[in-house]
Amino acid sequence: MPELVCRGVELIACGALDDATESSLAGRLGVSPRHLRRMFLQHAGVTPDQLARSRRAHFARRLLDDTDLRIADIAFAAGFGSVRQLNRVLMGTFHGAPRELRARRRVTDRLQADGGLALRLTHDKSLDFATALRHLAARATPTVEAVSCTSYRRTILIDHDPGMIEITQRSPTELLLVAHLPRLNGLIHHVHRARSIFALDDSARTCGSWDPFEVGVHDIVRAEVPDAARARAILGDLAGRFGAVVPGLAPVGLTRMFPRPDVLARADLDALPIPDATVHALRSFAQAAADGSATHR
Repeated sequence: MPELVCRGVELIACGALDDATESSLAGRLGVSPRHLRRMFLQHAGVTPDQLARSRRAHFARRLLDDTDLRIADIAFAAGFGSVRQLNRVLMGTFHGAPRELRARRRVTDRLQADGGLALRLTHDKSLDFATALRHLAARATPTVEAVSCTSYRRTILIDHDPGMIEITQRSPTELLLVAHLPRLNGLIHHVHRARSIFALDDSARTCGSWDPFEVGVHDIVRAEVPDAARARAILGDLAGRFGAVVPGLAPVGLTRMFPRPDVLARADLDALPIPDATVHALRSFAQAAADGSATHR
């Protein structure tokens, strides 16, 4: 994604369009409003104003979930001009009016039910999406990642809260990322990590992973267990024992987060069907990652 769009997304996530216009944002970035909109549409699939509305919608959704504020107060606190405008945007983003969404705040299928934020991931034509999906399927951690013949899904952690991403093919030069996020802060980093799953910025086209820590854990397990199916089973066991539960996504094959480094460093790994040396390697790597001193591939 071009630096101009990255900077624009970061500014919008920090509230740059809460009390300003696309023209003023374009001025801050040193380009014309028309060029800014064109770049956003080309590389993010939304205009700056659309992204800003989505940000306000997510903030309003948090207020509906976490407070008992009146809906009118939430509308103005989130930067909407009226309750009617809040209703329209929430319906488009989350498929529900404010009262419906507030009633749903303790329902466990929220991540799947919410509409999510759709973004285009552009690339050149060298990506073979079907081959990439097969590669990812062979390495996917059960319950954390779900790969079909047309899509890749996984759970993600955003500031200790669960989220989910879905990636499908939109055209020969575009993937479609639908991000179900608890908040939009750090959005540009999430987009970058989503691109890395399919190595969209790597001319060698070696598909990667959402999280370098996961790559390290995979490598340690696969060094001892070369059989892909058995290695996946062990990784699934690891997630099932030590990964945080994510409710509401079982229909799409997702129920767990990948274990966090600090949790894995303290975990009782002796019950896993792997040699003591591998257990020691996993603990040491997890502790180093938790301390911030691990070297990831």
